Amino acid sequence: MWVELPYVTIDRFFEPFTLVSMSSLFPEPSEPRVVEPRKNTASWISAHCDGGARGNPGPSGYGALIQDEAGLVLAELSEFLGIRTNNYAEYSGLLGCLQWALDNGYKNLRVVSDSELMVKQIQGKYKVNSPDLRPLWEEARRRIAQLDGFQISHALRHKNKDADRLANEAMDRGMKRPRAAGETAPTPRATPYPSKSTAPSQPPSLGGVHESPGLASPASAPQKPPAGMLRGFTRDGVVHLLGSASLPDGIFVKIVPE
Repeated sequence: MWVELPYVTIDRFFEPFTLVSMSSLFPEPSEPRVVEPRKNTASWISAHCDGGARGNPGPSGYGALIQDEAGLVLAELSEFLGIRTNNYAEYSGLLGCLQWALDNGYKNLRVVSDSELMVKQIQGKYKVNSPDLRPLWEEARRRIAQLDGFQISHALRHKNKDADRLANEAMDRGMKRPRAAGETAPTPRATPYPSKSTAPSQPPSLGGVHESPGLASPASAPQKPPAGMLRGFTRDGVVHLLGSASLPDGIFVKIVPE
């Protein structure tokens, strides 16, 4: 049965609207998306590291050359460490390489060093008896544990020239000894002190600190020091002996401040 309803105007119920275009199921071809190449963090990188001290302890530094599998140089590390021992500098070089790899997302690292002591300590073949090296060894092991793969091997110094150069550059910077153009990096010595005193005619200013009694002045007649003891002063990290006393190269000395 059909029932007719009265006609009702409902125009007031419609709100204005805007047509929105929809994307087609078959979009127009566009320019290809460029994806920047990502470094392969799963690949192995290698690091040659070296540390040295001019005097033991003495002004020290480390250097390292880090390369990828194709031999491309990724980084050169060179840092002055202050007055440290040679073994401290060697461990600092290893720690620097480990930290660089971790900071840059590399998970596999091969290290080459000319420090047989450090290499065999890291490999577990030598015990770490030095209380100064023990914390460095422990920190190195902690960083190694964060890698997926790690290898370390020993090489003779002539196969570690780049790292040796960077270590010497660090020591030069720390000692403020600029090299002339074309001059090669100096070879680390057992002691950087001159074999003969080059003390100036007047000692350096001590900034108002009085000299201890008995310290002879270079301008006065030098007093003969007791047997086995020499007197002097330091300037710019170099010991200057008083009088005409001299020391042969390569010996170790004990300095007692007066």
